[in-house]
Amino acid sequence: MLTISQLASYAGVTVRAVRHYHAKGLLPEPERDRSGYRRYDAHAVVELIKIRTLADAGVPLARVRELLAAGEEEFAVAVADIDRRLRAEIRQRQRHRERIAQLAAGDSLALPPEAVAYLDRLRELGLPGPMIGGERDAWILVAARLPEHMPLYMKMKQQELDDPAVVELYRDLAMMIDWEVDDPRLAAVSDRLVASLEAADTEEWENEMPDELAELLDSVFLDSVPIARQLLGRLEERGWRGWTKFERIRPA
Repeated sequence: MLTISQLASYAGVTVRAVRHYHAKGLLPEPERDRSGYRRYDAHAVVELIKIRTLADAGVPLARVRELLAAGEEEFAVAVADIDRRLRAEIRQRQRHRERIAQLAAGDSLALPPEAVAYLDRLRELGLPGPMIGGERDAWILVAARLPEHMPLYMKMKQQELDDPAVVELYRDLAMMIDWEVDDPRLAAVSDRLVASLEAADTEEWENEMPDELAELLDSVFLDSVPIARQLLGRLEERGWRGWTKFERIRPA
């Protein structure tokens, strides 16, 4: 015969849980022996394990009472129904896990594989997180509006990264994120950017981008980088307008 502590240990529950099941009428409470202790037999252990198993499966305690009183066939049918419900919950939770994994992945949530590869390459080049985060958010906007153009855009961006001068320019722009509006280094960066624009041929893909999308992307740049307006002002002095969609405003 077992004490309540021993009974709880056998069934893998707490003494408090046993007393709770007594109070709910799920587990009969035996009479006390001559020493004043309640003693439990093997049948109590089996019943308590059934109660714990059903409760752990999410079966309401009121339903547990019904199942414990049910016949063998009725109990088997009820358990099969519980099993179907649990399997459905598992599938739903698996879908939730997949969505959480997508969120954790970040880049792949709303970007095609070629854009994810481009962002991975930026990381390999050692560019800082804030710049990569800005690139990701910008390309999410582009992919939502022009998904059919993403393979071409990413091909050209990857080709740009093959040029060491472009990579150095990316590093300059990454540092620029934290500059104050009067930072003296801006002049050298704007010179290098103008040189890069004059050497590049971006019309093939820039012409495909709607003006409203370019304006939206420009606004993100202007709102997130304190020195952005000063940079665009210097570019305009050198004959270039815009940011996402550069436009030459006078001959070189």
